[in-house]
Amino acid sequence: MTVQRTTVRRARRIQLSAATLAIIAAATLGAGCAGAAPADQATGQVIGQAGTAAAAQSWEDSAFRGQVEVVPAREGSSTEVLRGVVFEDKDRDSTQDAGEPGRPGVTVSNGREVVTTDGQGRYELPAYDNMTVFVTQPRGYQVPVDEDNVAQFFYHHSPEGSPELKYGGLEPTGALPEAVNFPLAKSADTQSPEQSCVIGADVQTYNQKEVEFARAGVFSDLAARTDYAGCGALFAGDVVGDDLSLFEQTRELTGMLNGPARFLPGNHDLDFDAWDGEHEFDTFRAQLGPEYYSYDAGKVHVVALSNIQYPTTTPPKKSNYSYGLGERQLEWLRQDIAAVPEDRAIVVASHAPLTEFYYSNGYTHDQVQEIYEILEGREVVAVSGHTHMSENLRAGDMMAGWTDTFGEEGLPFTHLTAPAVSGQWYNGRVLEDGYPTAIQRDGTPPGVLTLEAKNTQIRERFTAIGDDGSDQMALGINSPSYRSWFDQYKNQRGKAPAPENPNAVSRDELTGTWLTTNFWMGSTGSTVKVSIDGGKATEAVRTQSMTADDVPQVGAEYTDPSATLEQLVHGGGLHDRTSHLWRLELPEDLAVGEHTAEVTATDVHGREFTEEITFEVTE
Repeated sequence: MTVQRTTVRRARRIQLSAATLAIIAAATLGAGCAGAAPADQATGQVIGQAGTAAAAQSWEDSAFRGQVEVVPAREGSSTEVLRGVVFEDKDRDSTQDAGEPGRPGVTVSNGREVVTTDGQGRYELPAYDNMTVFVTQPRGYQVPVDEDNVAQFFYHHSPEGSPELKYGGLEPTGALPEAVNFPLAKSADTQSPEQSCVIGADVQTYNQKEVEFARAGVFSDLAARTDYAGCGALFAGDVVGDDLSLFEQTRELTGMLNGPARFLPGNHDLDFDAWDGEHEFDTFRAQLGPEYYSYDAGKVHVVALSNIQYPTTTPPKKSNYSYGLGERQLEWLRQDIAAVPEDRAIVVASHAPLTEFYYSNGYTHDQVQEIYEILEGREVVAVSGHTHMSENLRAGDMMAGWTDTFGEEGLPFTHLTAPAVSGQWYNGRVLEDGYPTAIQRDGTPPGVLTLEAKNTQIRERFTAIGDDGSDQMALGINSPSYRSWFDQYKNQRGKAPAPENPNAVSRDELTGTWLTTNFWMGSTGSTVKVSIDGGKATEAVRTQSMTADDVPQVGAEYTDPSATLEQLVHGGGLHDRTSHLWRLELPEDLAVGEHTAEVTATDVHGREFTEEITFEVTE
């Protein structure tokens, strides 16, 4: 599909090693090398080498490198209460020294109870085996990060360590420490009312080749950005693909970032040989951090939830997991939200969506009504990954079968699904920049979501891999001939012959041919208008109504040809439905010859994006 775009090229912060280039070259020879799709005309800042270097230095100057202070138990001491202090670490040595005051009013939790520090920054919590104690980073302060930029705000207490696990789990910690103290450093970045919170879903690397795809793609993109030093980057589950030894490589990737990194566990981050329902994420915890926690940046309170429950069968199977929080985490959520001031926006992050469109006929999430009750009356945005596609569901949206959960009013707040960092599991053509096309099942390319907050107002923004954030849609021509080709080859992804001229439509097929706009983060409240050959703009129609009697409309006529032409010929997901496709039927009287359509998509926040497509009418 020939879409007219202005090329935007950005300097990479990293230099790929010879080994990396060899891996990419091998993959490229197998897939066929092709140039990266050029981006739209830029509407945001393009960062060059000088800007990137200055930004990276700025993060290095401001980052608080350190760790939690653990004071070992005295010999012979025995207690069931954990004590400690949250303090301002003025000299940034991770130890409370004279003149470094405790910080009052900071929340600390053991994963069950939530307490607030007293006037001297002190806290006390009941202790239990296999608990994680963590502090909620307050606005205006930064918790330490390690050499890989992974946030350090927790202590795992596991006296005996994990049971025998393939990937190791937690080492024994022994007796409860005398104290666990949480250092904080003042931060203008987290004080600012304007925040950019990066959400990266499903990095999901299965081997070293895919680690290098992630490095050359999304992580190189993030290394060139400087806008997320306060809120940081949250990687929302499926950090790796079952091989937990790759957590180490993921840490190397986060070392490229210009802000703190935090993680949530997904169904591919499990210790599958932990069958007691207590240790299934022990290796994740040992390498990356707590299963669930919260932190503040600006006037945003981020709640990071762990909603993969395993095992669900006896004997356990890798594919048998369910979605839910469990009673312990649900009680923690109640207490955590109760401690949040009313003037804060709340971002609820999880690996699996609380609710979603694509699988809405059969998708269930335990305790979802209890979660909504806890959040009632708050300014909330939910964000997740897991499904390897993008969705933007707004308050009031409905689908068939949702009434029992949401009532007649529909969704209570915005639910976002972030496209995967891995896209369609790193499938498709490998481009010259060293990463594959990996178009996902809804037609969205790989990338990251950014939540842009100003005080409590939050706007979502998708950034496609290799782009600066200005490319927000794909255009195509959905004709009867295209639909016949789709139906013939939809089960032969990566093997279909490319149509000779996918931009052409014969005069006798104009009836029943649509110009399609896949507006990747489009939603209820978005509009798409099309002007053909400079004529009056006409509003396109969304293919999914998102009303109470609607079920997902599936099939060739509900697809984005620009996506499926890539997928069926070169590999990727099977795109047969999406919540964010608009279409306009072409006029029956279009003359034979070449035509140009200008498409302007306006999102729910009023931001406009414009692209053009050239197509041909034949005899």
